[in-house]
Amino acid sequence: MIYYTNRAAVYFEQKRWDDCIKECEKAIDIGRENKADYKFIAKAYARMGNVKVQEKNYQGAIKYFNRSLLEDRNPDIIKRKQEIEKILREQEELAYINPELAEQEKIKGHEFFQQADYPSALKHYTNPSDARLYSNRAACFIKLMEFGLALKDSEEGIRIDPTFVECYVHKGHALMAIKDFSQAMTAFSKALEIHPNNKEAMEGYQQCTIGSSDDSEEVRKRALADPEIQQILGDPSMCLILDQMQNEPLAIREHLRNPVIAQKIQKLMNAGIIAIHHI
Repeated sequence: MIYYTNRAAVYFEQKRWDDCIKECEKAIDIGRENKADYKFIAKAYARMGNVKVQEKNYQGAIKYFNRSLLEDRNPDIIKRKQEIEKILREQEELAYINPELAEQEKIKGHEFFQQADYPSALKHYTNPSDARLYSNRAACFIKLMEFGLALKDSEEGIRIDPTFVECYVHKGHALMAIKDFSQAMTAFSKALEIHPNNKEAMEGYQQCTIGSSDDSEEVRKRALADPEIQQILGDPSMCLILDQMQNEPLAIREHLRNPVIAQKIQKLMNAGIIAIHHI
């Protein structure tokens, strides 16, 4: 095995990348046959990773560094892998700044959003310089009841573009969902300063006024008189889901994958029947 790893080292210095990879593969095969120390096998994988770095194939580099770390948790390789992951993230972010690519991704995200496939939509709303996509991400997170993440993305969108109304609206809805009516009203007020006729902001502000001033029991009584609420609460399958949510809070993640159930849960939340502070 040492013979082949030494040859691989020479090829690496000569920048003969394909030959280096082949020698490393031979070294690994022979090492496994002879039950060599895991550290030697890890070293061969690490060298293959470094070849891929030189070729600027960062995905390939991470693959080989991961294999190396499975053999031996070498701190130097862990650090090296983290460095390459950072480079890869930066490249991906730069790629999404490309206007044409960003627009393609946004369209894909909208398609998934319309299908109520919010997790898939999120994967395509990833332009780090576009407030609109942070707004779209916030909308997805609200649908998924991930209100903390919705707040985070709304605020990031506001940071990028302080005049983008939808970010304030989504921020207000996320705050309303966790019963922080005071801060929600502030968010809706800011939206109305920018766009005085924004219907969502006006309705949100009015709902906050009712939610913050009404007695919770009175709100509940009024909601229970709603035929749609009665129908939801009278559905045996929904009763089982609500009971499971109470005993196993994390179970809601699975239920929210079903758009029909998610809509019913949102209706109950808006009516003040149930409250989900975090998931």
